[in-house]
Amino acid sequence: MALAQTLAPLVDLVFPPRCPLCGEGLTAQLGLCGACWSELVIPAEPCCALCQRPFSDGVAEQSICAPCLASAPRHDGIAAGTLYNEASRRLVLAFKHGQRIALAPMMARLISARLKEAGPGWLVVPVPLHRWRLWRRGFNQAGLLAREIARLRSAELVVDGLQRRKQTPSLGGLGRKARARALSGAIGINPRRKARFAGSRVILVDDVLTSGATSAACVSALKRAGAEKVVVACFARVLDEVTG
Repeated sequence: MALAQTLAPLVDLVFPPRCPLCGEGLTAQLGLCGACWSELVIPAEPCCALCQRPFSDGVAEQSICAPCLASAPRHDGIAAGTLYNEASRRLVLAFKHGQRIALAPMMARLISARLKEAGPGWLVVPVPLHRWRLWRRGFNQAGLLAREIARLRSAELVVDGLQRRKQTPSLGGLGRKARARALSGAIGINPRRKARFAGSRVILVDDVLTSGATSAACVSALKRAGAEKVVVACFARVLDEVTG
């Protein structure tokens, strides 16, 4: 950290700080410009007591949303840094497909701010990539976020706690049953880490939470391994109510 602070002026001279969304000049390599910050949608209270889905004002505390009433989740809460919109989509694309891995600390800070109780004694586990996809991309974006979150929350990173045992197709456009078939047997616990999860409290990290099918498969694997509590943490959460 001290070395990074010492070299910061030189880095800023060679690579002038700019907003990763609009290119506006910044005073430091810390995040977004004011205008782009204002475009992000940050979840707030009131929200669902089970999944933290935002409610409109006036809803009583400890209320439960319709999706959770219809099918109670196996997870123990969702901590989303932002709700998915055009600004968060562009950040995710720059991070995951544009190789802008320097965005990880800023994105992780937004996620960490939503983690109410996680800290020392918790395990931080990223949603895994299949080894061939990891080889092609060169990094697991969830792993980079998990590393930063573990540091911010003084928790233990278990980067290989889960394994993706088979490649899965894109789940976009698939129905619930089709998603379940695609993920059947795809994600499991790393046998070398199984004992670590007995009685554990886990932060499961991903960049985007869409249908929840992948995170549900991860949560199920962690609970079968003995995890006592699993909170799903993501940078952007897709809601039908927030699409713009």
